[in-house]
Amino acid sequence: MIDDTLKSILAETRQQMHKALEHLAHEFNHIRAGRASTSMVDDVRVDAYGQQMPLNQVASVSAPQSDLIVIQPWDKGMLAPIERAIQAANLGLNPTNDGTLIRIAIPPLTEERRKELAKAARAQGEEAKISIRNARRSAKDDIKKAADAESLSEDMRYESEDRLQNITDEYVGKVDEMLDKKETDIMAV
Repeated sequence: MIDDTLKSILAETRQQMHKALEHLAHEFNHIRAGRASTSMVDDVRVDAYGQQMPLNQVASVSAPQSDLIVIQPWDKGMLAPIERAIQAANLGLNPTNDGTLIRIAIPPLTEERRKELAKAARAQGEEAKISIRNARRSAKDDIKKAADAESLSEDMRYESEDRLQNITDEYVGKVDEMLDKKETDIMAV
């Protein structure tokens, strides 16, 4: 049985590790896997009505085909600003404007580009693991301080550290699973 203070430290650490996993999932959404996805343009900000707005607040974004993203602005006057915003976002996408819609053709990935994207995914996965390990280190320090401050037994401290390591292993395993799945997606032709 471990102390409530140590339990709260472990719960807080689990939350931090979960946030690292969520961040990784968000980053993976932006790494292209050969198919058109509306998430590829999620972070595009458009100068609209005197302020920066997310693209999905000024237009309807869809991916009707595996190699095409279609953007239909609600206001026709927003075509040019949306087109500029997509080009300025440096996504490697070339929008074409036909006067009513913006179409973005997604070219097929070359083998070399697939390898680059897989390498970028591995780098993101490694950043997530580093974040998880930093949370573990911080929690381990907190456990040690709490054990010393409250004069808790060494057994309780070691049990807490064991649980902390199990949580860390669980989240590192989840990162590895996500990374394997994303690499498979990227390398699939």
